[in-house]
Amino acid sequence: MADLEATVEIDEWVIWNGSMGILDMVTIGRVEHRDGGRHGFLAAPYDIVGPFSMEELENLGRIAFGACLVMSRLRWQEDQVELRAEAMKARRALMMQADPEEDRAHRETLDLPLSGVLEVSEINAAFRRKAKTAHPDAGGSDTLYRRIAEARDALLELLARLS
Repeated sequence: MADLEATVEIDEWVIWNGSMGILDMVTIGRVEHRDGGRHGFLAAPYDIVGPFSMEELENLGRIAFGACLVMSRLRWQEDQVELRAEAMKARRALMMQADPEEDRAHRETLDLPLSGVLEVSEINAAFRRKAKTAHPDAGGSDTLYRRIAEARDALLELLARLS
């Protein structure tokens, strides 16, 4: 049977789950001494997170548990820009596949890749390339120009909702 440590230091740690948009401060709820070292569990309301290696958390300043990262404040300060960018990219990729048929049609209209995350600059550049020949003043038609403008606007709107 594991021995429970009676007192747990009240150090605050950062908990991050980019896919759910959770960023919060947490404390260690309890620590158990088991074969192989100390194992921690977070305090409520995150007490489902555990057991994890306290030694790893203390030595590395960060530990992954499922989709969560528990880390020191210093480690969060060092890693947050990269972690937030990764989470945004993952959310965009997920949302871009929410309505694949509509998304596919817009991408085809602008000759964009049919999968993957798009950037605003990529969408606008594709629109400008197509507009050079689609605009009525350049020998295109009003209908064709409206279609590429609608495709651009729909893709940009989708990206704006994800940001």
